[in-house]
Amino acid sequence: MRHHLRSRRTAIAAVCLATAATVGLTACGTETKKDGATAAKPKEPFAGMSGGDIAEKAIKATTGAASLRIKGEVADDSSGPLRMDLALDTKGTCTGTMGTAKEGSIELIIPGDVAYMKYDEKFLRAQSKGEPAADVQASIDMMADRWLKTKVTSTDAKEIAGFCDLDALLSEFKDTGSTARRGGTTTVDGTPAIKLTENDGGDKYTIYVATKGKPYLLKVDKATTGKPEGLVFTDYDKPVKATAPTGDVLDLDKLGG
Repeated sequence: MRHHLRSRRTAIAAVCLATAATVGLTACGTETKKDGATAAKPKEPFAGMSGGDIAEKAIKATTGAASLRIKGEVADDSSGPLRMDLALDTKGTCTGTMGTAKEGSIELIIPGDVAYMKYDEKFLRAQSKGEPAADVQASIDMMADRWLKTKVTSTDAKEIAGFCDLDALLSEFKDTGSTARRGGTTTVDGTPAIKLTENDGGDKYTIYVATKGKPYLLKVDKATTGKPEGLVFTDYDKPVKATAPTGDVLDLDKLGG
């Protein structure tokens, strides 16, 4: 199971978030406003800036966030599209779900130094391929659809907790270059935005950057033949509500003890 989870960590960092990173987003300054009389018509968002310049501003803002929510679907060649919905912050607090239609799902809550995980039956079966049927069923009977808890530093949780390392995930955006082209304006879930586009081989990326407030990255779509991907970024700097579950919670540390 641990090896498989490590491959999923790579999918998140190198495919999901690098969906934006490989587009070529980098760091720069923040948007400034000019003083003076109100113009007769709305000012053009990011007036006089290239698509690459706007992308740089977006990554400067995004990598400075203390928390955010990432939701969407990205390709995973081994098990089909990977769906994820995670709220996380730079302190390691995290809550959400991830999984695939083929290999099941995980629900995750990390309010501090303890990780709470819930696996469905399909996930446990996928992780137990090749093991004796009796052992697989025993694992399912004990753990399926039940909260499990363990220290975040334990072998069982360390790699899953890696999904919730916001600093590491945001570092994927840094130290790259951008040749993005600017497009028209639109909205993303009601937030005014500007579209940027860039091609990388056979992949086409569309990036949406907020034009109101901080220039946060709002959405990244990747169009590849037969494998569309998309991630939405919301809830910037909002507290992550990760409440430890109560009731029937199986303590894996005591079980292994």
